Formats: sequence, structure tokens, C-alpha cells
Amino acid sequence: MWAGEAISLRTANKDGYNLQPENVAVIVNTDQPESVQAGEYYLKVRRVPIENLIKVSIPGSPKKLSAQYFAQLKQEIDAQLKPQHQAIVMMWTAPYAVECNSITSAMTMGFDPEQCANTCAPAKHPSRYFNSRSLKPFDEMGYRLSMLLPVQSFDEAKALIDRGFASDYSAPAATAYYLTTSDKNRSSRAMFFPPSGKVAQRYLEIKSLNTDSIRDVQDIMIYQTGLVKVPYLDTLHFFPGALADHLTSTGGDLLSNGQMSSLRWLEAGATASYGTVSEPCNYWQKFPNPAVLLKHYLLGASAIEAYWKSVAWPVQGVFIGEPLASPYKR
Repeated sequence: MWAGEAISLRTANKDGYNLQPENVAVIVNTDQPESVQAGEYYLKVRRVPIENLIKVSIPGSPKKLSAQYFAQLKQEIDAQLKPQHQAIVMMWTAPYAVECNSITSAMTMGFDPEQCANTCAPAKHPSRYFNSRSLKPFDEMGYRLSMLLPVQSFDEAKALIDRGFASDYSAPAATAYYLTTSDKNRSSRAMFFPPSGKVAQRYLEIKSLNTDSIRDVQDIMIYQTGLVKVPYLDTLHFFPGALADHLTSTGGDLLSNGQMSSLRWLEAGATASYGTVSEPCNYWQKFPNPAVLLKHYLLGASAIEAYWKSVAWPVQGVFIGEPLASPYKR
């Protein structure tokens, strides 16, 4: 399987991922001064045109929105979007859910009430973008890819934006870590972990390990695992542009005190992550497929493109991070 993926790195790169700053709409919450400040900083660093800034008011910054409230919010945002906008970045931590849906899936694919009848059921509306060859998702599929850029504070948001910008074209000598853990239920996607070896043309080493954790590792570009809580994050070093996530039920419930929040990955130095906002059960299709994520990232996709292409059933999953990070862009 991975030999075929390696061949595609040599051939499919001709397609040319090329998401540009003018293709990104930046949404800020005027009820959060830090959101506005972070949005303005993002425009400056990424040279996003000022007309791409969209202001909305979400008083109280609730974790979860009702379907009715979200419909009004989305209508307000849609009215200000332009045909060239292929992606959306929302500059806040909360809200991150719309009932049982994530706000990123609801913004991109529309709110899906059927999933909420049984959150453990398979998705009835899979993503047509999954592992596709699409380079312009809105033009070709009607999907504007969306991601939350968390704003716990302006300083944290600034550091995340700076990491994303620093990653562009960097292609460092790095390692992708894939951990099959003792938690069998949360290792449901281990069958998609690429075998250990080197991707020489991208200076990347792959390490697929049977262990619950890594520590004191200094060269991470990708870290994917399955645990309720991932230990030793404070001992790790992530390169700018690093992607990291853990398969567990509610990693996307970002401000919960239960299972480990996906925010912990960003706080540890990763640039983008993913987690589910409601109980998904352990369908691999509801989480990033490791082989698909790695393939598209190495082909030069941005973080938002690679992560969105890697999830077959993203209804319950929230994508977080700096969307334009592109360490393997050609």
C-alpha cells in the first residue's frame, strides 16, 4: 500500500497545491477583542486582503450553538463571502460545536441533524473531498474548507500563526510518529499507519511503533496515536507545521475537563490538530486517516487541505490550527 503512495508523490505533485491568502476568508468575533486582534495580525502576517475580513458578533462565546442560531450566523457569513474564497478560518476557541456537529463541518458541509439522532452511527453524508484530487474545493464541490484558529489569548494565537508562517517551504529533516497503543479501541486506524522507513525526497523518516508514548523526542512533523490522554507532551519538540492528533471520543470538546483536549497539541507546539466534539464511537472514518493525511501533506497541501482530505466522515470533527501551514509546498 505505501509503495503505491510513494509513487504518487513522484507523479501527482504536478497537480500543484496552491491555496493563496486571497482564497481565505478570516472570521472574527467582535465580542472578543482578542479574536479581532488575532484576525488583524493574521491578515498582516499572511498578507490576506483586508476585504477578506468578516466581522460577526457571538456574545458570551458559548461552547455549543443551537442549529437555529448557527443557521442565522452562517447566513450572515455567507452573505459576505466571495467566489474566490476556498477556505475559512474562524479566529476563536469557542463556539466549536453546533449541537452534535463540529462548527467546522457545519460551516463547510452544512449542519447535519441526522447525526445527532445517534452520534455513534455511521455518517449518512460522507465528505466528497476525502482523498480527492480537488485543488479548489469550493469551485469543484461547493465546500469552503474551514478551521478554527484558537484564541485562548492573543499571545498564544500569535505564536501559532508565527509557527504556521515559519513552516512554509521548510521541509526539515523530521520524523512522523505513528503509535499503536495498548488501548485497542482507540487504535482502530492503526491498519493505516505507514510502515517505518524513509521518504527520501521529503527528508522524512517514518516510525510506526507499538508503544503507548514517546518522550524527549525533538524532531516531530507528525504524531498520531490513540489514547484518552497523551503523556510527556512537555518533553517533545514539534517542527513548525507539525500535525498531531489522538483518536478518542471528545478531543474536540476543546474546553472540557474530561478527556484530553486537542488544544493540548497546539500548546505543546503542533500547528494543527483534530478532535471530535461528540461521542463518535471508534470508526476510523471519523478521524484523520494517517496514510491519506501524510500523502497529501507531502504533496504540498496546506494543513487545512491535508486534514480535510484525510477525514471521510468529518461531521463531528473540529479542525483546529493555522490553515495555511505548508512545509512541503513546492
